[in-house]
Amino acid sequence: MSAMVRQVLEAVAADEKVVERVVDAARGNSPEVARLPAEENRRHIALLLAEGISHLERGGSPDDGDFSAALSLGADRAAQGVSMAGLLRGVHAGRTELIRASVELARSLGVADGTILDFMIDLDHYVGAVERHIISGYHTAELQLSRTARDLNAQVLRRLLVSGEFPDASELARTGLRPDGRYHCVVSGVTDPSHARTLEQRLHTFGGVYGLVEGRLAGLTHVPPTWSDDLLVVSPATALRSLRGTYSLCTQALAAAGASLGVRLLTDLAGETALAAVPALADTLADSLLGQLDPKSTFHHEMVVTALCYLDNGGRLSATASALHIHANTVRYRLDRLVELTLADLGENPVAGRSHVLTTLHTWWALRSWTDRSAR
Repeated sequence: MSAMVRQVLEAVAADEKVVERVVDAARGNSPEVARLPAEENRRHIALLLAEGISHLERGGSPDDGDFSAALSLGADRAAQGVSMAGLLRGVHAGRTELIRASVELARSLGVADGTILDFMIDLDHYVGAVERHIISGYHTAELQLSRTARDLNAQVLRRLLVSGEFPDASELARTGLRPDGRYHCVVSGVTDPSHARTLEQRLHTFGGVYGLVEGRLAGLTHVPPTWSDDLLVVSPATALRSLRGTYSLCTQALAAAGASLGVRLLTDLAGETALAAVPALADTLADSLLGQLDPKSTFHHEMVVTALCYLDNGGRLSATASALHIHANTVRYRLDRLVELTLADLGENPVAGRSHVLTTLHTWWALRSWTDRSAR
């Protein structure tokens, strides 16, 4: 294959916007792939590109060499419950977008159209070989999974938590679930199947049934886990037939929990989850209450961070000062300046006819939204 293919693939791998285009194409054309976390798609695309560059460095025909990343992608999608049709829709769309983006990059590098045609043929041959190995990895894993109890657990969980198709009594019995039982729904942020297997083994200390659901390790258990090195969202005990809705809330809470780790109760994340569901309203509120602030100003950031800490600490100056390692007078000064410059209401002077709780909530939400937006 030509050195041009390698040069363009290296440029694609280094360009986050191009990688994102390939991810969006795969997710946009396959609803099953779109249910997986986007980071899972980015992880595999990055591995495939790195493998392609290494393949080109060694030389040889498109079908020769190491295709372990492609085999792993197929195997992971099988383990995650993505159908072959859903997998191929995502692969074909991603393949088309990769070639389109590669041609654009080649042209930007000043490559002649005749050379680009040869380049497209070379690239298409290699990507075709990648696709064949993805399919091979999928079929191999599918055969292995069909022989295991873990696959049955995952299938039952997907039906209970996603499709809503209630399994029959014999299927539930084989997984150890009872039709009249109440279970805590556990959803993790772990998407890598090998990491998921390790976490699953740890969670079995607390009992329960676990498997990959929409690309994440999830499960049902009578006894909720009390510790974890990874982020886990745990619901209250819920009737088996009501768990589909509970699972949906847990996945939303998982996103709202952000980068935090450990066991987080769904009920403790209720506020953040509800607020995160309407981001446009959060931005509108931030603009309305804090529009006078400059995201480039260090002092304005200090005021907002101090106000958030003040509200999170129940409006106590001493607790806020201790948390931020500053003097209480500095806290007071920043809060006063924030109120002078903006329409923020820290709830220190309740207004008749207005809910003190809602007013404080609006201010907290606006401050949180302003900081999140400034960090983008």
